[in-house]
Parts: sequence; C-alpha cells; structure tokens
Amino acid sequence: MRIFVVLTLLFLAPLAAEARQSLDLMVDGVGLSIGDSEEVTGLRLNFRDRDMRKVRGVNATIWTAHEPMQGTVNGVALGLPATSAEFITGYGWGLLGVGAGKDLTGVAVGGLGVGAGRNVTGLVSGGLGVGAGGNVRGLVTAGIGAGAGGELSGVVLAGMGAGAGGNVAGLVLAGLGVGAGGDFDGIGVAGLGAGVGGNVLGVMITGLGTGAGGNITGLVLSGVGAGAGGHLKGVSLSGFATASGGTMTGLHAAGFAIGAESANGLIVAPGYFRIEEGFQQGLAASAVSIVRGEQRGLTIGLYNYARNLRGVQIGLINHAADKKRFKVLPLLNF
Repeated sequence: MRIFVVLTLLFLAPLAAEARQSLDLMVDGVGLSIGDSEEVTGLRLNFRDRDMRKVRGVNATIWTAHEPMQGTVNGVALGLPATSAEFITGYGWGLLGVGAGKDLTGVAVGGLGVGAGRNVTGLVSGGLGVGAGGNVRGLVTAGIGAGAGGELSGVVLAGMGAGAGGNVAGLVLAGLGVGAGGDFDGIGVAGLGAGVGGNVLGVMITGLGTGAGGNITGLVLSGVGAGAGGHLKGVSLSGFATASGGTMTGLHAAGFAIGAESANGLIVAPGYFRIEEGFQQGLAASAVSIVRGEQRGLTIGLYNYARNLRGVQIGLINHAADKKRFKVLPLLNF
C-alpha cells in the first residue's frame, strides 16, 4: 500500500491532468503499467480510469472511473478510496466503495457500499448498503440496506431493510423490514414488518406485521397482525389479528380477531371471528363468531351466528338465520 501511494504521488497525478498517458514496464503486454493504459495483463496503477478497456490481474485506482463507465477487470479491482469499471469479475475492494456500470461477479467489499447498474453475483459486503439495478444473487451483508431492482436471492443480512422490485428467494434477515414487489420464497425475518406484492411461500417472522397481495403458504409469526389478499394456508400466529381475502386453511390463532372469506381448519380468536360470504369448515373458537355464509363445522363461543347453518353451534346464544323455527337457542343449535 505504501508503494502504491508513493507511485501515485510521483506519476499518476500529473498524468491524470493530461490526455491518456501511461508508463508501461511490460513484455508482450504483461507486467506493470502506471497510468491510463488501455489493456494490461499484470499490475495496473492509475489515478482515475477513462480509457481502460481490459485488465487481467490487478487494477488499482484512486477514484471511480469517468463517465461513461467502461472497461473490464478480470482479477482484482482495488480502490483507495473507491474503484469501478463497467464489468468486474473476481475480487473488488474499496475503502469507500466498489461499483460496476453493468455486472459485478465474485467477491466485493466496500467500506460504504457496493453496487452495479445491472447484476451483482457472489459474496458482497457493504458497510452501508448493497444495490443493483438488476438482480442480486449470493451472500449479501449490508450495514443498512440491500436492494435490487430485479430479483434478490440467496442469503441476505441487512441492518435495516432488504427488498427487491421483483421476486425475493432464500434467507433474508433484516433489522426493520423485508419487501418484494413480486413473490417471496424462503425464510424472512424482520424486526418490524414484511410486505410482498405477490405470494409468500415459506416462513415469515416479523415483530409487527406480515402482508401479501396474493397468497401466503407456510408459517407466519407476527407480533401484531398478518394479512393476505388471497388464500392463507398453513400455520399463522399473530398478536392481535389475522385476515385473508380468500380461504384460510390450516391452524390460525390471533390474540383478538380473525377474518376471512372462508375458513377450513382450526381457528382460535378470543375476541372475534368472521366469515364473509363464504363457508366455515372445521372448528372455530371465539367469543363472537359471525358466519355470513354457510357454516359446515363447529363454532364455540358466547355468541354464534350463521346465515346458513349446516353444522353445530355451542355457546351462550346460538343464532341460525335460515331455520324456520328455533332460530335462536341457548347452549346448542344445529
């Protein structure tokens, strides 16, 4: 590093002020190049890249490349404090950051951040963040956040949040939130909440809430609430309420209320349970159960109501609206 700094002070700063120049100590294109050389196999030292086309070996720079970013580094890209190229394949390290105009593949560590205009693939760590305009795939660690305009997949550890405009797949751990514009497949853990525009398949654990515009299938644990615009299948446990715009299937328990279009399974909600226009099948235990459709199973509570009763009600007051006689009975109705 000391040699690198000395060479920079002696050669690179004067060269940077003029048109492309370089001091090349090479044999058949292999060796040491100091300055803005176009193609090097070996060690290349430069202040700031402008005309670099390809480096096979080590490319060490003081600052990110001029726009438009161009050139390919196959090997090692070093930055003091930052480095960049159009394509980086291999290892990238920058005191501040590492950037690729298009694709970054391999191992990259940036003191502040690592990013690419298109895709990031491999083992990537950013002191603040990691991001890509396209896809991010691999093992990603970020002090604050990790994001992808396309898909995010692999193992992602973020201090605050992790999300993608498309699908998210794998293991995602975030201090605050997890988000996906598309589907989420895998395991997600967030200190506050998780939001998914599409479907959730797997395990989602959140401190406050989990929501999906489509279906949720698997295990959901939420400190306050969980909701799905479509079906909710599997097991869900929430501190206050759970809701589904479709059919709720499996085991579902909430601290106060549960509501769904239809329900098939075991439902436990101490305060309130409601079915909207669909059916109830299985067992539902709640202080107040309202089935505004067809009840085919068993409801247990203080007050049970069914628009069409084809099952059994057990409670203090049991109301079957479709019966011609004995619509309201104490203790039992069927």
